[in-house]
Amino acid sequence: MSLQGEHYFQVLEPRPYVYIGLRFADACKHHFGIRYGIRQHVPWPDVLEVAADLCDLKADLIVTLGAGSRTDGAKVAALAVANEAFTLDALDGLHTAASPLPKDVKACTISIINIPTSLSGGEYMAPGAATDLRSNRKLGFRHPSMGSQLVILDPVLTVSTPDRVWLSSGMRAVDHCVEGLCSVFFRTPSGEEGTDDDNTNKLKEETEEALAKALSLLLPGLLITRHFPSDLPARLEAMAGVVEANGPAVRQEERSCVMLPSVLRWNRAYGDAWVEERQRKERGLRRDTVSAGDVVAGFVAALGLPTSVGEVGVGRDKLDALAESSEQVLEIVEMAL
Repeated sequence: MSLQGEHYFQVLEPRPYVYIGLRFADACKHHFGIRYGIRQHVPWPDVLEVAADLCDLKADLIVTLGAGSRTDGAKVAALAVANEAFTLDALDGLHTAASPLPKDVKACTISIINIPTSLSGGEYMAPGAATDLRSNRKLGFRHPSMGSQLVILDPVLTVSTPDRVWLSSGMRAVDHCVEGLCSVFFRTPSGEEGTDDDNTNKLKEETEEALAKALSLLLPGLLITRHFPSDLPARLEAMAGVVEANGPAVRQEERSCVMLPSVLRWNRAYGDAWVEERQRKERGLRRDTVSAGDVVAGFVAALGLPTSVGEVGVGRDKLDALAESSEQVLEIVEMAL
């Protein structure tokens, strides 16, 4: 609803409109709702509060400024509004674990613009997640209509991000790259392409190239900003690295569909020993001195981040629960002590 003194003129069908009448700041106070923050892990009550505000304001756009919780909160809130899910029970029927029928889930109608201040990268993928505090489970929400229509990268806005958040979120992007390069893109020892068709091989090559480029931006960007936090070009390079890490070839969900069967067949045929040997040769590492894990651990230490679960307050008494909740084997978790 317009304020007194506001005037809108339609220039072309269906847009744009021209607005005159009030100072921009005064108009914003009337037309825009502002929420300061969403709690860590995106609790459902926070999401429902945002959804209710969006409905009351008849909002057609969400702009987030911040890190992952705001990004995921906006996605899930937009889905909740589209499906009139304004209670815990209603939201409980939309997450992926509830297996809603696709025809029963309505598409989001509220656009989203993300302005990230960390390197978590959630703005580059459609799915979101939020935590049901009744069970303390973080549950996923997925629909093709979810996600951002525009991402604005401004390194100036990231300078106030705590170093620990900036660097650790960057390491998550590095983890994504290393995981992809180590598990998907190895050819057979003979160098043959196996039974993959040309399209799949092209997808492998394009994605491997993108992940390698992402690392070439992320690694120096993180190291430089660790020691020179106000270096804006380095911050922007790290942000560009996250774009490369999350956007190669096809969406991540589709890459999993295409690649996972081949990954499992490859792992069954060739095992870990050949992978480690190839890693050492490509990186110029000696078998008797260092492993790929040592290289990553050294980089993490150089960023001043923890390199063991003990450093983040997780003791041996919590290993069984940690292994179960993270779907990892206990042996791997014990190695991280």
